[in-house]
Amino acid sequence: MREAASRVILTTENAAGRKLELPVRELARRVSSEVLFREKCPFVAAISLYITDDEGIREYNREFRGIDRPTDVLSFPGCSYDAPADFSFAVPGNPDLFDPETGALVLGDIVISYERAEAQAKDYGHSLRREFAFLVAHSMLHLLGYDHETPGEAKVMEEKQEEVLTALGITRDD
Repeated sequence: MREAASRVILTTENAAGRKLELPVRELARRVSSEVLFREKCPFVAAISLYITDDEGIREYNREFRGIDRPTDVLSFPGCSYDAPADFSFAVPGNPDLFDPETGALVLGDIVISYERAEAQAKDYGHSLRREFAFLVAHSMLHLLGYDHETPGEAKVMEEKQEEVLTALGITRDD
C-alpha cells in the first residue's frame, strides 16, 4: 500500500441511528489518504468523520449555514489557506493547528448524511460505495481550501475528485 495510507488519523462516529452497510471508516481512510497524497500534504493529518441522517445534517446546515434543509455533506475546515493545499502556513507544533498529543495537522470535520448518500446513489445510478467515496473526496478538498463558487473552481474540484476516485478504482460502474 502507498505511503499515503498512514498519513491520516481518522476518528469516526455513527449517529445515523442504524447499522451502516458500507465499511465507512476504511473507505474514508482510503479516499482521504489519496487526496492528501495527491495534494502533497507534508504532514500526518487528523480528520473527524461524523455520519448522520438527513435530520441530523439538516440541524448542522441550519445552525452553521442558515439553510434549513438537509444536504449530503458539510465540511468544517480547521485551517485557513492562502491558496488551496498550500501548507506553507503550517508551522509544526503550533497548538492552534496541530494536535499536541499526535502531532497531526488538524484538517477539520466532515459530516455526511448516509441517508442522502443512499438516495443520491440511487438517483445517479451508481453504488453507495461510489457516492460515499465521492462525498469524502469532495469534503477533503474543501478541508484543503478548495471551493466551487466559480465555474473555474468547480472544474478544478470536479477534476481532482474524479482523479482520486479513478486512482482508487472507484468508478460510476461500481
